Amino acid sequence: MQSAGDHAKRRQALRRERLPTGSPVRLAVRSPAAIGGFLVSIIATTALAPGDRASDVDFGRDVRPIFNRHCIACHGGVKQSSGLSFVYRNRVLATGRAGKPIVRPGDPSGSFLLERVTAGDDDRMPPADHGPRLGEEDVATLRRWIAAGAPWNEHWAFVPPVRHAIPEVSDPAWCRETLDAFVLHRLDREGLRPGAGADRVEWLRRVSLDLIGLPPSLDEVEDFLADRSPDAHARVVDRLLASPHFGERWAAVWLDLARYADSQGYEKDNLRTMWPYRDWVIRAFNADMPFDDFTVRQLAGDLLPDATLDDIIATAFHRNTPTNAEGGTDDEEFRVTAVIDRVGTTWEAWQGVTFKCIQCHAHPYLPVPHEDYYRFMAFLNTTADWDLSDDAPRLAVPWDLSLFGRAREIDRELARLRRDEVAGTARRAEETKWSPLSPVRAESTGQTQLVPRTNDQGAVEIWTEGTVSHDSRFTLELAPPPDVRRITALRIDVLPRDPRRAPHSPELGFVLSEVKAELLVDDPTVTASGGTGSDADGEKPVPLSFAAALGDESEPFSDATATLEPHTAGWGAKPRITHPRRLVLVLARPVAVDAGHRLRLTIRQEDAPNDMMPLVMGRSRYSVTSDERWTALLRDPEFTERRGAIARLVAERRAMGGPLLPVVAEQEPSLRRRTTVFVRGNWLDKGAPVEPGLPGLFGDAPPGDAPPGDGPPRLAMARWLASSDNILTARVAVNRIWNQLFGTGLVETLEDFGPSGQRPSHPEVLDFLALRFGDDLDWSVKRLLRELVLSATYRQSARVPAELADRDPDNRLLARGPRKRLSAEMIRDNALAVSGLLTRRIGGPPAMPPQPEGLGRAARSSVEWKTSTGTERYRRGVYTLWRRSNVYPSMATFDAPSRLVCTARRVTTNTPLQALAALNDPVQIECAVALAGRMLAASDSDRERIVHGHRLATGRAPSRADLRSLLALHAAALEAYRADPALSEQLAGDPGKSALALVANAILNLDAVITR
Repeated sequence: MQSAGDHAKRRQALRRERLPTGSPVRLAVRSPAAIGGFLVSIIATTALAPGDRASDVDFGRDVRPIFNRHCIACHGGVKQSSGLSFVYRNRVLATGRAGKPIVRPGDPSGSFLLERVTAGDDDRMPPADHGPRLGEEDVATLRRWIAAGAPWNEHWAFVPPVRHAIPEVSDPAWCRETLDAFVLHRLDREGLRPGAGADRVEWLRRVSLDLIGLPPSLDEVEDFLADRSPDAHARVVDRLLASPHFGERWAAVWLDLARYADSQGYEKDNLRTMWPYRDWVIRAFNADMPFDDFTVRQLAGDLLPDATLDDIIATAFHRNTPTNAEGGTDDEEFRVTAVIDRVGTTWEAWQGVTFKCIQCHAHPYLPVPHEDYYRFMAFLNTTADWDLSDDAPRLAVPWDLSLFGRAREIDRELARLRRDEVAGTARRAEETKWSPLSPVRAESTGQTQLVPRTNDQGAVEIWTEGTVSHDSRFTLELAPPPDVRRITALRIDVLPRDPRRAPHSPELGFVLSEVKAELLVDDPTVTASGGTGSDADGEKPVPLSFAAALGDESEPFSDATATLEPHTAGWGAKPRITHPRRLVLVLARPVAVDAGHRLRLTIRQEDAPNDMMPLVMGRSRYSVTSDERWTALLRDPEFTERRGAIARLVAERRAMGGPLLPVVAEQEPSLRRRTTVFVRGNWLDKGAPVEPGLPGLFGDAPPGDAPPGDGPPRLAMARWLASSDNILTARVAVNRIWNQLFGTGLVETLEDFGPSGQRPSHPEVLDFLALRFGDDLDWSVKRLLRELVLSATYRQSARVPAELADRDPDNRLLARGPRKRLSAEMIRDNALAVSGLLTRRIGGPPAMPPQPEGLGRAARSSVEWKTSTGTERYRRGVYTLWRRSNVYPSMATFDAPSRLVCTARRVTTNTPLQALAALNDPVQIECAVALAGRMLAASDSDRERIVHGHRLATGRAPSRADLRSLLALHAAALEAYRADPALSEQLAGDPGKSALALVANAILNLDAVITR
């Protein structure tokens, strides 16, 4: 991992110069026309009434919303009737079809736009059947805007944040952090005062749940109440930030964005191993990995120089995409679906932009054309995965973290050795003279038909036609040219049927499960009737032995050597072929060939992923050589030592054990896919080819051939996302963190920072935090959180004054402290912690806690919910097995997503099912019984027991009214259980403990417990 010093230096190098507040700005005038337009703008501005000055009209705030409400449907990024779009400035300032300028800056009366929006019903825009007429206020706004010179600025989210001057406020002493001054300044404008400070117990419980997702213990409450030092709050925060449970709490937030799950998705929804990625996220948050590094590692960790095993694990972020293992599905279709998901997820998670719609057309509200989607898709379209049911490629993750370094050393050395072998094979194959074999007989089992064809260069190839049968076995008899008298190696070339289209429209691939060879020689002792070990027509088959199978790919899903072994794995292009492929089979000993001899190959092809079309060679050709260098290779010390080293390293790596994690790996350069535009988003309708690049809205793109130091295109893209040149990443990240602390983001629509989303409630706060996060704090999440939770804004009481209940019910003005219901995971974790049942072990395979009988079953699935035993059943919610088709029911009830797609914001609901789950879920009942045990052990007095249970759950004693209610509940329950002891046997075993368990259940469901 990069050291803090190195990281700070890199951040300093990437830091962008910004104008400090109050700096003079020079206007660069580029042409006389620009000067004229500038003067018109000034004249128009000075001619307006004071209330109508240009400074009173902001395009993004006042004008763009009018266009979005009334015009975009017909004149936007998708539909551009009459060639007019109100998304692109040049279209608005152009001359319309009527020969009049749509908008003439500085001249409202000469602008066709105003003429049409004020016209009579027959001519007005929008037409009556498309919407209501513009109101007088909207028309007046358009008029003032045009008169002011029609200034056009980008949407606020795409304007770089600026350092606003700290405002003067009514009560400077109230402010504890800089952000408080901006919040108080807004309250001053609204004529409001900030709320009273939260008492110590309220703040402690709030900050504990926010930072580590667990409530404070009674000891922690008492220690904090006793600590009257000025930095008592700061010490609590530092303790919580250092807790290993910090990573668990914040990982749960990120896993929604990563669409993390322990299953593949779709109908079968088979389980798969993804939990090492989840543990990596936990470790990253605990280590306070800078958010820019956190970004780069997940999007391109495999491409980093000297990438660690953790860097490779991080790339599983984009292997969380669903895999369709259904029979008969097209692997290429769902591979494309996965890449499309990765594009949308990248933009939603880091940029808060609705990028998905550009797959089919230009963005409706932003100046982003259709082609830009596929330029960005090209960054992610060259990974090695193919939607295979085994989720290849996968990384073996050692159980022991201390072995990670050695494991990565082995992987790196194996990759080097295999690259050297493939490079050597390619070089030797290029230098070798190969003699083509002519097909004499070509047959296949089943209905598969083999047809010899002569290509444009005169070489004879064998094409597969007709209905292709599963488990096809090709039998080929091939005649060497007359001048070949000795064979040292056989070469098999498999080609796409259409090599020009295949790189962007892959064809069905092939897998050679096994290749056997025989030399058919004349045997005069054999009659036409044949004999043992002989063929008809006087021929005897002489078996040939291959000593080496040399492929053309250094990191294949299956080693080419497997082709020589009798099993279904083997060399090939699975499941698709995009480029010509080559296999060289080296004979153990050279074989002499006489005139009339033929080579017979028996090729088994038994692979058919997802039960779809069998993978057989569709177009192949065969050649041999007498070059002695191939025979010599088998005895070459470098070759034999390399093969021995590979075998030893593979054995050592395998001995480390560990789960197999799907990860991202780049295709080899010679086999990389090409990306084209999908016409109208249809993956089968390919348009013009594109190179990797960013939308023009965001400036110059990292090119396909990145400059030195930037690395491959995907790495350059990841670094751009995490750089100060990107104006959205920091904004989106701090807004998401704010949402977790305050219940609502500064921008409410976490998933949409575009024109269709909400504007920020406090733009200055968002700008301040974004710049501070990316620059001053070096992307440290912990340092940012520390400032937020120690701010006066956060430390307000959550009590709602009467005057704010109607005026600001959602607390958008921040005149009080945050109050929100716990997340689905935290409701369960809180109950486990209060009851004393919580298992605090960090990391490891997912757990299956108790759930109602039968809910784990799903159609067409063999997955069984096997309830964990012992302490495993009481692990935190972040470790609960997450099956997309059947999310753990109590979590789903409390708004947990399925994680089929990226989820930026959980929308909180309030349903009767939630109350039923909180009261009756098996885990909640176990927690109530355990809490009753803690209450029993605390005192001999029922009153004191109930007070103790309340303190365990809330940090404070109950009010008199609450205590009366709980005592009454206890008395009624005790009477009922004593009257019918069988009832208590079903709960806690005896009437006394069962009555307390019922009270504990009520306590765990108090509003003060499930909210913070």
